[in-house]
Amino acid sequence: MVGPTATGKSALAVDVALATGGEIVSADAFQIYQGLDLLTAKPEAHLTEQVPHHLLGTTSAREEMNAAIFRGQAKEAIAVIQKRKKRALLVGGSGLYIKALTHGLSVLPPVDVELRRQLNELSTEELGTRLAELDAVTADNIDLKNRRRVARALEICLQTGRPAAPQRKTWPGQSDGEADSSLKGVFVFRDKDDLYERINQRVERMFAEGVVEEVRNLGEISLRAGKALGLTQIRLHLEGRLTRAECVAALQQSTRRYAKRQLTWFRHQTNFEPLNLSLLSHVEAVAWIAGRITLPVSVKE
Repeated sequence: MVGPTATGKSALAVDVALATGGEIVSADAFQIYQGLDLLTAKPEAHLTEQVPHHLLGTTSAREEMNAAIFRGQAKEAIAVIQKRKKRALLVGGSGLYIKALTHGLSVLPPVDVELRRQLNELSTEELGTRLAELDAVTADNIDLKNRRRVARALEICLQTGRPAAPQRKTWPGQSDGEADSSLKGVFVFRDKDDLYERINQRVERMFAEGVVEEVRNLGEISLRAGKALGLTQIRLHLEGRLTRAECVAALQQSTRRYAKRQLTWFRHQTNFEPLNLSLLSHVEAVAWIAGRITLPVSVKE
């Protein structure tokens, strides 16, 4: 079950798991980290106590995480669940991680430390200019202000001698990037006004429950963990550069934008059947999803 943040996946997944004899494997790039419970809106204790959850808070925030590492850990979790004759229910909103698990990973070159050092000496604008020269398609479809993504795309071009775009769109066993017909799931979403109101309320709850103190108490964290949604805004608040009200508003806005990107991603994945939660009660949604679960998640070797 996939969908944007604040849709209500966590509570829904627990009741679906209870109805189908399942256990939940989290597919969230940041909920996998320890110490970011409020910031990443991890499922609350009353939910995790009802059904076993896997890959929640299992990785130190000092460690790096990526789709390849997640894929390995998720496969291990699924194997354990299936050995117990239970269903593995993959639930989350990190589209790339989910697709890495269900489709496999493209074989991309590992990081070249010396090349990365050289690229780090360039400005973001210079990186974008070089990328446009080598791979105009990627340059036209990437956020050129996102230094990390631009640098990685340029690394791929320089290391392979080929544009990054087609390499990133190739998934093992899938020449056109489409999913196997056997890989089915449910894409849950809500009407725009409904979702945005839920996002706004969630951010307000996060602050009321102490997310500022959670961030204040974070020790050293990895580069990837540092990309958690809202971390930058809260740190600016702690530095006195944003008032509490400004910080709340900024986080609400960035979360709405993130949800929009998630919606765009999942709407392009044809192996997920859409379900508008704004049109159903919780009980109706649980019954609808449970009725469509026939097999544990299938993954590519």
